[in-house]
Amino acid sequence: MERELKVGDPAPPFTSTAVGGKYGVGAPISLEEFGGETVVLYFYPKDDTPGCTTQACAVRDAWNALSQMAIILGVSPDPAEAHRKFIEKHGLPFPLISDEEKALAHAYGVWVEKSMYGKKYMGVERSTFVIGADGKLKAIFRKVKPSEHVEKLLTVI
Repeated sequence: MERELKVGDPAPPFTSTAVGGKYGVGAPISLEEFGGETVVLYFYPKDDTPGCTTQACAVRDAWNALSQMAIILGVSPDPAEAHRKFIEKHGLPFPLISDEEKALAHAYGVWVEKSMYGKKYMGVERSTFVIGADGKLKAIFRKVKPSEHVEKLLTVI
């Protein structure tokens, strides 16, 4: 079990593949490329599912405000091609990170045991991490409700 991250901890570094925005159909991305900027990493379970679509479209709809305050990056275990289709279908203006090996999910402690209809399985806990310009965690939202995500972000970034 990973140590649970707390506000004030250094953000775990990462290198992965991003799709969308300047990353096009897929290019390397790392946390260090955003040094000195506020970064929002929001973890979600799966592209094009109802809750994840609600959350992503809310970020899209608040893009003018959010993009002035932080770098916004969505993260899920979906492959780059699924991200490309999700971005295209919903007109998402921000990049999505493909975390197929779940390295980011483990580093940020969001790969957890879940339960649906009495069946237990492993999956991504919908969580958001706001990383300050100093590279430290400024805010953490666990078990975020898709419809409340943007409102919570606007209060801290």
